[in-house]
Amino acid sequence: MIQSFGEKKEDITYTQRNGVHVVISRKEESEIVLVQAPNGAYFLPGGEIEANETHEDAIHRELLEELGFTAVIGEYFGQADEYFYSRNRDTYFYNPAYIYDVISWESVGERTEKKSIPVWFPVDVAIEKLKRGSHKWGVLEWKKRHGK
Repeated sequence: MIQSFGEKKEDITYTQRNGVHVVISRKEESEIVLVQAPNGAYFLPGGEIEANETHEDAIHRELLEELGFTAVIGEYFGQADEYFYSRNRDTYFYNPAYIYDVISWESVGERTEKKSIPVWFPVDVAIEKLKRGSHKWGVLEWKKRHGK
């Protein structure tokens, strides 16, 4: 079953932007990392799937860009669709988000994308801070599957 967040307005044309995101934990799964955008909003690490990329390719690219990490990708939690309006881009988006677990990760250098800032939070604080309902759903799925 695909989860859905936001309101789909019938008279609006949406720009589709497929994204892939991950839940990465540390400190015996007591904290997860979020990425803070320049506007202050928090998101799960990940982003748009570029042309000809698999989910795994996009995850690996995004983790290097946003965190400077390599990772072993784990369980696929599912698809969570989100409908929203971006004031910054003056565009309505339909954003299917594919959410995955990360089994292990390693910092391998400097992140290449400097606009966003990675921040570690206790899991429940992270859920409160996340902007997108689809990302909150992903962390709640992670908690269920990890017995949290």
